[in-house]
Amino acid sequence: MRIKAGSDAHKRLFCEQFIATHEHFEPETLPWPELGEGDLARLRSIPFWQEVWHTERRAGAIVDAFAPTLADPLVRQAVELQGVEESRHARLIRVMIDRYGIDAVEQPIEKFPSDLETAFIDFGFGECLDAFLGFGAFKSARQSQFLPESLFEIFDLLMFEETRHIVFFINYMAWREHRRGLGNLRRSLKSARFYGRAAGRLLGMVRRGRDEHGRDFAVTQASVFLDGFAFPKFVEDCYRENARRMAEFDPDLMQPRLLPAVAGLALRGLRL
Repeated sequence: MRIKAGSDAHKRLFCEQFIATHEHFEPETLPWPELGEGDLARLRSIPFWQEVWHTERRAGAIVDAFAPTLADPLVRQAVELQGVEESRHARLIRVMIDRYGIDAVEQPIEKFPSDLETAFIDFGFGECLDAFLGFGAFKSARQSQFLPESLFEIFDLLMFEETRHIVFFINYMAWREHRRGLGNLRRSLKSARFYGRAAGRLLGMVRRGRDEHGRDFAVTQASVFLDGFAFPKFVEDCYRENARRMAEFDPDLMQPRLLPAVAGLALRGLRL
């Protein structure tokens, strides 16, 4: 990175690029495909749509609540735009749920802590973890033709925006921490702690999905989605898809390093 992290030039770069790459679309007018009975059954059998919908609604609410607390007008403008996109993600999932008759119930959003910045940071690290794993899962599902390609093209809109969000978040955190004088070791330890919390929340979501729908999913559809599944290949897909998607961004922007580094070490260990 040629621009000093924490500088005004760094702030302008990550905020202005985030704002400039915003895409305008409405979930209701996207080219949603007509699905046959087999595709509908597979889509409905995925056990996590209710959790995903709730997570996106919660994300929009957290970002919307946090944005007004930011003193810097440019950073605030960028975070407000992220709130718009997170809320649009929730609308997109809701449109899909309604259109294809997916069993999902709207859950109340829990009350946020008084420390909204910590809530935003918690959410940001969770989004980094979800996206990194999602890159591999998305590639596997697409290659297996679990659903029609036209539906994956719609999901690609979400994947691109999620990638933008985590690049923005990583740069926001670097800008924030450098301005507070945190060194490399303290920043790394802090990141590891927040990633640990995110992993705990993700495991909780998986358990809830499994307990509610997992048995039916495993019996009827998992063989299609997981045909030829191997853990090393999944890790490699996550690693390579992360690198491919990150390559689309300005090289002067910081990118997540911890998860790709862990995945790289794991791949070397698995090969040995």
